[in-house]
Amino acid sequence: MKAYRFIAAEKPAERNVKRTCVLLSVSRAAYYDWSTHTPSARDRAEEGLQERIRRIHTESWGTYGAPRIHQQLRQEGVHTGRKRVARVMVAEGLYGCQKRRFKRTTVADAEAAGTWTDLLERDFATSSRPLNQAWAGDITYLRTWQGWAYLATVIDLASRRVVGFAVADHMRTSLVQEAMEMALTSRRPAPGLIFHSDRGSQYTSNAFRDLLGRHHVRQSLSRPRQCWDNAVAESFFATLKTELIYRHPLPTIAAARTSVFEYIEVFYNRQRLHSALGYQSPSAYEACRPSTKTTAPPA
Repeated sequence: MKAYRFIAAEKPAERNVKRTCVLLSVSRAAYYDWSTHTPSARDRAEEGLQERIRRIHTESWGTYGAPRIHQQLRQEGVHTGRKRVARVMVAEGLYGCQKRRFKRTTVADAEAAGTWTDLLERDFATSSRPLNQAWAGDITYLRTWQGWAYLATVIDLASRRVVGFAVADHMRTSLVQEAMEMALTSRRPAPGLIFHSDRGSQYTSNAFRDLLGRHHVRQSLSRPRQCWDNAVAESFFATLKTELIYRHPLPTIAAARTSVFEYIEVFYNRQRLHSALGYQSPSAYEACRPSTKTTAPPA
């Protein structure tokens, strides 16, 4: 049917229809039968579903697979089966993104990290805490034509929202400080917030610990060589790379900064359906969640 629509849209001369059908490996008789067929109510409903699925897939930046498109259709009041959505996507040549494995960037400072413990113990459940009670952070690398760029993020574990981030051409402590300062400024958490990360030297540096101390943030560190202790941050990076970095080449570090900003602030935080949130976006989920009391803006 997709080939038929293409032929109809191109409107080739009658003598070229046969050649076009041969090139597309479709039957000319079947094409003429399709072009003169009067759609039934069922056909119109099917075409309407196909159009909705194509629209949702496009609005998701081409990232949604059948599960998220099915959930989006339900939210729009369209009740259909997930398997049917998958069949339509295959017929339309639409596919979601699949995650790849990625390289870790942690360089631990064993001496500095020895006195901190894991305060979360892998409790990442969104229903177990209000907003601004526990955040997680990490660093990953981004390949550009200009060289490596590095991204540091801060995620609120209650809503999976990225509340702070920074992109630079280095992995120095100032990178994670910038991401944390953005989060503190925008969220203004009450004293007692837990910030969880791996044992990288940036997070165990005196400068970063001083920043946390000034804002009465309690530090929590993953155990050595236990990536699952920071699973939420790791999962976000896998999603970002699958849906953005691997699909759109980044010519410069400035381009990486712009692309990451658009992905996080325009799509991920406000539009992307998150399975851990009952297929809501972080922004929509936060709209109906309790929050801890905030303080005055940081000096």
